[in-house]
Formats: sequence, C-alpha cells, structure tokens
Amino acid sequence: MSRVENASSSKAVRTCLSLKLEHAEELPSAFQDDDVRYPEGLVEYFLREYTQVGDTVLDPFAGYGTTLIVAERLGRVPFGVELNEAKVNYARTKLTRPECLIQGDSRSLASIDLPAIDFSITSPPYMNKDDLEDPFTAYQAKSKGYQAYLHDIRSIYGQLRRHMKPAGTIVLEVANLKLGGQVTTLAWDVAQQVSQVLHFEGEVVVCWDKYGYGYDHSYCLVYTAL
Repeated sequence: MSRVENASSSKAVRTCLSLKLEHAEELPSAFQDDDVRYPEGLVEYFLREYTQVGDTVLDPFAGYGTTLIVAERLGRVPFGVELNEAKVNYARTKLTRPECLIQGDSRSLASIDLPAIDFSITSPPYMNKDDLEDPFTAYQAKSKGYQAYLHDIRSIYGQLRRHMKPAGTIVLEVANLKLGGQVTTLAWDVAQQVSQVLHFEGEVVVCWDKYGYGYDHSYCLVYTAL
C-alpha cells in the first residue's frame, strides 16, 4: 500500500480547503516587504494527512523556514534548500537542527546531500510570463524567458524524484497570476511540466481570506514519485 493510500484509507483527503493567510510570528522589518510565506496551517494540514512522526520532510524552496519550523514542531525531520543567504541565516535561528537547512540552488538538487525523503512541500518562486527577472536567482539575474523557467521547474522535480522514497508524496502550492488584465496560467503550466517527471495524483484548491496575484485561491498539486 502506498503512503498516499495509507494516509487516505481512513478518510478521503479533501479537495477544497478554506484557510486564513496568517502567520504565528511576524518577520523582522528587513524582510517584511518580501513576506510571501504560505501559512503554518497549510503545512500542518498536509503533514498530518501524508506523514507520520519521524518522517523526513523536504522544502526545496525553503524561504523563511515555515515548512521546517512546522515539521520540527510536529515531530518530523525537516530538510530545506534555500538560495538566499539572509533568509537561511534567519530561518536557522528558528530551528532546533539548523544544519538541516542548506544554502544552495535547487536547480542542482541532485548534487545536494540529502537523506531519503518521505514528503516534500513547497511554494516555488512565481513568474509572470513577461517578467524580466529569473525567479531561481532570487530575481537578481535576467530571465531567459517563461519557457526556460518552466524547464527549470521540470528539471528540479526530476532531480527531487531521485531523493524521494518510492512511496513519497510531493506537494506544490502555486497559483495562476493576473496582472494588468493579463493572465499567466502558472499553476496549470507548472502542473503540466511536473507531471512529465512525477505521477500527478490531483489537486487541492485552497480558498484564502486574502491572497494576491489577482486571485483569492491557489492550487496544491499532489504528486507521487512512483
């Protein structure tokens, strides 16, 4: 029996959630203009649905460490990868095992030393189709275009598959984007790309009290490594 089947055998996993976009703790003032964290409640929901105490959890775009902080609190073993040094230094102060947060580039995920992972959850850096900056450089380098961004997403999750246990589950929280009357179907495009390297199990629609990006909902795309 797979982990997904085991997690949902006693009750069906919900396909629609209503959550508040709120956090247990404010970020320091230096980071508040870049507070794009998803809430602890989202991480907790999926960890309770798909993992058990002692499982290894990975966030390949760890940001300020939300996934790792919640995973530690729930008795899971957290690992994360984050490019931005300032975010890494901040998040490590919140962790019992700060060494589990690695400063690195997830585009080279296959070369990063990680244990076998039971579960992964993240929200990848977003990109509108006409953006000029590369999200995978913390928006510091010029973009090679939206299709290159999607290619990188597919590559990252192809590499992540190598780190996953056979019955492991992967969740991506992502939204479509509406800016100035133009829609970037980011969630659907990411879903299509990642489905080329992982098995798509379905999506959970999350309705937020507030969100941004032109919408009040996002999608949690659920995959298995099988």
